[in-house]
Amino acid sequence: MSTSNSAERFVICIGNEGYPASLEKRKVYQEIPDPAAAKRNLIRVIDESGEDYLFPRDLFLPVELSGEAREAILRAS
Repeated sequence: MSTSNSAERFVICIGNEGYPASLEKRKVYQEIPDPAAAKRNLIRVIDESGEDYLFPRDLFLPVELSGEAREAILRAS
């Protein structure tokens, strides 16, 4: 996934099976780069607790946001 001039990456939750208290379907989450997790088909995101945790990658899809949307999400977190 590419982002324009920003290291922040975002994903949208497409499933929360097994994690209903931690993830909301159709919500955009900030991805935290974690190469070791990626090798295990996991993704690290900041979840509903405000902390970063690992989840199965297949619960998310990458999204590209406009600069304005990206800034708004980062300010809100």
